[in-house]
Amino acid sequence: MNSTNHAAAQHNRQLRIAVLGGTGLIGTRIVAALSAAGHDASALSRSTGVDLFTGDGLADALTGIDVAIDATQAPTPDDTAADFFRATVGNLHAAAHKAGVRHLVLLSIVGVDRAPDLGYYRAKTVQEKLFEAGSIPYSIVRATQFFEYLDEIISWTTDNSIVRLPATRVQPIAATDAARFVAEVATGRPLDRTIDIAGPEAFGLDQLGRITLDAIGDHRTINPDPTAGPFALAPHNALTADPAARLATTRYRDWLATRATTTLPTHQAAPASDLSVDA
Repeated sequence: MNSTNHAAAQHNRQLRIAVLGGTGLIGTRIVAALSAAGHDASALSRSTGVDLFTGDGLADALTGIDVAIDATQAPTPDDTAADFFRATVGNLHAAAHKAGVRHLVLLSIVGVDRAPDLGYYRAKTVQEKLFEAGSIPYSIVRATQFFEYLDEIISWTTDNSIVRLPATRVQPIAATDAARFVAEVATGRPLDRTIDIAGPEAFGLDQLGRITLDAIGDHRTINPDPTAGPFALAPHNALTADPAARLATTRYRDWLATRATTTLPTHQAAPASDLSVDA
C-alpha cells in the first residue's frame, strides 16, 4: 500500500485514541470531535486514574491505543514547567512504545520559538524537542491562544476597575475549532513536523480586551500598558501565526455573540493554565 492509500485507510477506519488532559477545556473538545468523527476516543487525566507525571495508570490506559494526544498542561507558568514536561514526555514515550501506539500528537503553542522571555514558552520548546527526538512518529500542532482565555486575562490584569493590557498582537482561536484541527491531524498520517493553527483575525491584546468588555456591557476602562501581564514580554508579532498556518473560520465577535452574557470578576490571580493553550 502506498503512503497516500495508507493515510486514506487510517483516516477512514475507526481508531482508538487516548487524549491525555482529556477532561480540560481543550481536551473535552478534542474527545468530542473525535467521537463525532466515529472514533473511539477516551479522556485520560488524574480524575480518570491516569497520572502522566508519575506514570500511574498510563500503561493500562494505552493498551490497544492507536493514537495518543498530549493536551496536558504543566502546573507552573515558568521555566520549572520544563521538569514537568521532561517527566511526562518520558513516561508517555515509554508507555506508548510498549503499547505499540503508532502516532503521538502534541498540542503546543504558536510562538514558543519566538518568545524567549516567556518561561513557560521556553519549557514548551523543551517539550517539543523531546517529542521530536523520540522513536514514535509524531505530529506537533501549535495553536494560538483560545478565545475562552480572554475573560481570565482581563480579570487578572484589572486593578480598581482599570484593565491594563499590552498592545501585543494575538490571533486567538475558538477552542472548538482548535479541537477539530487536532482531531484531523490525529486521524491522519503522522506529520513528523510542526504545524500552526490560528483564528482568522489578529488584534492588539488591548483592542481585544475592549471588544470583550463592550460585548457584555462592562464599563471598565482599558488602559494600554506595555508592561502589563505575561504577554507583555512577547515580541510584538511573536504570538500570531505565520503565513503557512491553517486558519479557522470562527471570528471573535461572532463567538462572543453566541455565548450567554456574563459578568467578569474584577480581579483574580493568574492560573498557570492561562499562560498556555493546554488544558
